[in-house]
Amino acid sequence: MRKRLIALILAVVVLACMPALVRQVERQLYPCKFPDIVHTYAAEYDLDHLLIYTFIRTESGFDPEAVSNMGARGLMQMTEETFDWLKTKLAPQEDLTFDDLYDPDCAVRFGAYYLRLCLDRYGGDVATAAAAYHSGWGTVDSLLNREDYAGDGRTLPSFPYSNMNHYVEKILRSYERYTELYGSSI
Repeated sequence: MRKRLIALILAVVVLACMPALVRQVERQLYPCKFPDIVHTYAAEYDLDHLLIYTFIRTESGFDPEAVSNMGARGLMQMTEETFDWLKTKLAPQEDLTFDDLYDPDCAVRFGAYYLRLCLDRYGGDVATAAAAYHSGWGTVDSLLNREDYAGDGRTLPSFPYSNMNHYVEKILRSYERYTELYGSSI
């Protein structure tokens, strides 16, 4: 009888601790690395810091040395063409090169700025901004000019290309998870 009581108490304790353990594991899967940098540029560009974490997680898995098969670099995976264009707007007097995107501060600065531009261009819609971040403004704009994808003229109601659709879904799921896990607590 005593062994059963001890086993029952242990089971209750384990079950009581389970939600906290699950939350800890989920926070490992959805980390908040480089918090000083992320919070700085979230404030500077009026972005939700959790959205920046979402893009970093999706783009590079928080690896500052990440390079995509398209040659995009850094935490927020920017191509050289996009970097050069953004540099003319954000840092024309600075002696920055494409290699500087391996520096987390530079990568988040440029990536967050570009994300802000995408959100502004597409009416604050995270899904359409994500599609533009991934596939470029030209692709999204051409879809908006098509009657079957026009929606309200500023946002896409659906994403016709499988890579784009997969990316947008991944961003939206990750952002939702970050919000559930952290809310405004970080």
